[in-house]
Amino acid sequence: MTETRRSGRGRPRDPEADTAILRAALELFVERGVDGTSFEQIAKRAGVARLTLYRRWSSKEELLARAIESTLDEAPKPSVEEAARLPLVELVERALPAAVGIMADPGFPAMIAQIMGSTVRYPTLMATYWEHYILPRRRIVHLMLERAKQEGTVAEDADIDVLIDMMVGAIMWRVLQPKPFDAAEARRYLEAVYRQTGLLPAQRPGSVEA
Repeated sequence: MTETRRSGRGRPRDPEADTAILRAALELFVERGVDGTSFEQIAKRAGVARLTLYRRWSSKEELLARAIESTLDEAPKPSVEEAARLPLVELVERALPAAVGIMADPGFPAMIAQIMGSTVRYPTLMATYWEHYILPRRRIVHLMLERAKQEGTVAEDADIDVLIDMMVGAIMWRVLQPKPFDAAEARRYLEAVYRQTGLLPAQRPGSVEA
């Protein structure tokens, strides 16, 4: 998670202010992109002093990366210990409800489009997001797929990094299509992705996907 600077000398952080700031930052980012978002605008929409933002975040890119991450905090990742110990099906089932909610959120495609459109001009944004959000979760999925190899649901010669890229690519491609997801379709699609990559059991012949 992105480290933020503490306000004042030992002054406690206000969780409500943090929430308002992150919500305002994300809304402006989705509406206007990085170019159209500033600390002044975020502070005004959040109802806080601009100095509050400068005390907490060293740059606009750092704040926006944390705001993006905050939308995905609802899909908690398992710990390394859990990913190494719990049954793979249980790990996937625990993650599915929050993941479905994120994918079915009408604002999610717009956020993804803004992230992808900002990577060239604002590499710091993507680098911060990659380091603090993507990589920790990618390591967990890597561990789960290594276990799937050992359990025989993934081929022994499979390239785990390629499998992860395929999972992410499939989800991003589907999310950006014009036809929006509803919760039922999002769950069906996610289950299919997990099944194709060996994290869920293959469907029995003649069975019908939910």
